[in-house]
Amino acid sequence: MDSDPLVFPSSPAARQTPRNRRGDIHSSLSLTPSLSAPRRRPTATPRSRDTNLSSDGTILNLPTSSAPNLSNAVAPSDEPDEIRAIWGTTVNLAETMKMFRDFLTGFKVKYRIAHDREQGLKTRALLTPEEGEVLIYEEYLRRMRQTGETNLNVDMVNMMAYPASKKLYFQLIKYPQEVIPAMDQVLKDVVLEVADADQQAGMEGMVGPEGDEEISEMMGRVYKVRPFGMPSVNMRELNPSDTDKLVSIKGLVIRATPVIPDMKVAFFRCLTCSHTVQVEIDRGKIEEPARCPRDVCGSIGTMSLVHNRCEFADRQVIRLQETPDAVPDGQTPHTVSLSVYDELVDVSKPGDRLVVTGIFRSIPVRMNPRQKTMKSLFKTYLDVVHVKIGVGNSLGLDKSTRPAGGDKLPGIGGVGDAVEEERGDDDGRRTRRAVMEERLKELSRRPDLYELLSRSLAPSIWEMDDVKKGILLQLFGGTNKSIARGGGGGGPRYRGDINVLLVGDPGTSKSQILQYVHKIAPRGVYTSGKGSSAVGLTAYVTRDPDSKQLVLESGALVLSDGGVCCIDEFDKMSDATRSVLHEVMEQQTVSIAKAGIITTLNARTSILAAANPVGSKYDVDLPVTRNIDLPPTLISRFDLLYLVLDQVDEVLDRKLAQHLVGLYLEDTPVGSDTEILPLHELSAYIDYARSRIHPVISEEAGTELVRSYVEMRNMGDDPRANEKRITATTRQLESMIRLSEAHARMRFSDFVELEDVKEAYRLMREAIRTSAMDPRTGKIDMGLLNTGTGSGQRKLREDMRRELGSILDTHGKGRGVRWADAVRVKVDATEFGEVIKSMENEGLVKVVGEREKRMIRKMEGAM
Repeated sequence: MDSDPLVFPSSPAARQTPRNRRGDIHSSLSLTPSLSAPRRRPTATPRSRDTNLSSDGTILNLPTSSAPNLSNAVAPSDEPDEIRAIWGTTVNLAETMKMFRDFLTGFKVKYRIAHDREQGLKTRALLTPEEGEVLIYEEYLRRMRQTGETNLNVDMVNMMAYPASKKLYFQLIKYPQEVIPAMDQVLKDVVLEVADADQQAGMEGMVGPEGDEEISEMMGRVYKVRPFGMPSVNMRELNPSDTDKLVSIKGLVIRATPVIPDMKVAFFRCLTCSHTVQVEIDRGKIEEPARCPRDVCGSIGTMSLVHNRCEFADRQVIRLQETPDAVPDGQTPHTVSLSVYDELVDVSKPGDRLVVTGIFRSIPVRMNPRQKTMKSLFKTYLDVVHVKIGVGNSLGLDKSTRPAGGDKLPGIGGVGDAVEEERGDDDGRRTRRAVMEERLKELSRRPDLYELLSRSLAPSIWEMDDVKKGILLQLFGGTNKSIARGGGGGGPRYRGDINVLLVGDPGTSKSQILQYVHKIAPRGVYTSGKGSSAVGLTAYVTRDPDSKQLVLESGALVLSDGGVCCIDEFDKMSDATRSVLHEVMEQQTVSIAKAGIITTLNARTSILAAANPVGSKYDVDLPVTRNIDLPPTLISRFDLLYLVLDQVDEVLDRKLAQHLVGLYLEDTPVGSDTEILPLHELSAYIDYARSRIHPVISEEAGTELVRSYVEMRNMGDDPRANEKRITATTRQLESMIRLSEAHARMRFSDFVELEDVKEAYRLMREAIRTSAMDPRTGKIDMGLLNTGTGSGQRKLREDMRRELGSILDTHGKGRGVRWADAVRVKVDATEFGEVIKSMENEGLVKVVGEREKRMIRKMEGAM
């Protein structure tokens, strides 16, 4: 029965068109421009405008005395009189709307090219003069009609470039609350005018009743302008003078709340007479009627809110943090709250780097929620009107970690002079993107491509070619696969991310390589071993300052989902922190059960770690597990393990010193005549390969992979030994598949071929040769990495155990043997301790006494 009282005179009349209630714009205009009058003009005949008695009643309301002069003066205007100027300024809204209309209907490519040349930017050459005369925004408006899209992204640089709308550019920055709604109205009018012109021209899909239906559908839509492209400022530089102005900032998303319903229209009902009234939001507040508006009733305090009849919009609050490279030295990063509405909700997720354009706002905070007293300190946030994912020239993220349909940013309209970044080639137009693609494809056909790319990776670091090649393939990455027939119904997801560990002496530029990779890596996060905790890497529970609810904050590994996580000083991590990485490095998830929050988060990240050996210097006489203080289970999860050793060699030392001195002298290394790619080109190349190339293993490559794996397994086949050494496990086979896919991706090839497998096998063999070699025997033994003890070591322990048993039998005779006497034989003290410990655990011997007086006694009935 709630709907019956809507017919009362005091209730709002049914509107023919939806009001443009934008959550991001709290306009202070006393009246939103009525869209009915200007919208009906393009489709009506001149005669019908005078005789249309059912329009909105303005023609019937004939005033007396001098009013006809006023109505004659107002008639040519598109706007009602009370919103002609923005309050407190001399800015004429009619003029503003006319400027935007001129911009939409008159902006051409040539204006942007001329503006870019003035600024000293690179511009593309036009093939024909007609190409510069293309009306970009008319093309956009037609595409909006065809796709049903209601948002238009407007590049503000284009506004600046167009002579007639330069003034509009500054008005938009200073008074966005008033200018943007006016631009929305102009956009709707121009869209309808273009549709009407297309209908009269008989364009396909706009003929007859089909065209009328399309236009009537468009009348019911709310169109929005989303401006972007103004120079971004650091969020530290946002001042009180920027309040209510349009600003642009960039940063890293650290938290996004769930979708919050934001009330736009409140629906009140009188409890006494059931009279209803709707109240619209006014600058973020809804005024509750104090008394019933009906004269007959007039009861005080009887208006109650009917929740189901109110109108709501989607809203989400995002915390944006400064990117690490923008934080001044010795300071903590700043954060800013963003409010996003409607189409922009859920566009970004934690870890994304954004450039946002929005209105900077400040709101007072109550001292106590139950009192009206306000604090003098205001709370600031940004009402977002436009979002762009990705900042600067760093790599794009791994597209396979995003939603199935890809990131759908709302709106039509690309950046700059292209008709659309994706659709740049229609009508023979060549965009910058197409030129760049051509350059990258030309690069991929070079025979020395592999060497060139590895040289271009950290060019200031001398030599280390194999390490650079391994890290280069890590940046390209393998392809993520889900096998439908696998276990668990949906099948396991095989990781395509490659993990690399660098172990080496101090001063071998490990951290430098990590810093370089972090600079170009997508969604890269850089952490250090000692400064990281387990929850800092995975996720931690904190209390939301606004809602006071417990919320989950993403840690470093979750934020770098789809990117590369660089961990320095890996060996200095605590055991609790390191144990977290076991799940991340193989299953690529983080399971959490804290404070009633039980969930599994994705951490599909490549890990590049650097560690120092025990005692800082690598001892070549000891196996790798004794040199690195890491559990063998973790070491085996790295695809490539490189030992970066500092070896004394006069010739090499001289060359390295010349290289370093050359860097200090003129920042051009000695021997820099070799060609290297600039950073932005290298990251563009890797980004293109990651997003477009998904290689599949060919039959020939599959056969070679099997052969290489079997060959690696057979390395441990020694006819003189009783037991076989394990020289490769299935993890090495999967690593080889990933590396060969990355190598094929680097060549822009859709198939993994023989040469890719051979290079992957070479890299694996080199990495295994240095890391898994048993120094006692000089042979490769994967048991060292997988279990911590090699086959030679196990054999040695067995011999030692047997010998100790015979000593106790002959000399012990109840008293036992002194520890020092038993170790007098030339054996490794650590190994001897391990043997005694294992025999003690089995109950065969007992150690009594302390330090030098220790005695080893045989247990009664043992052996």
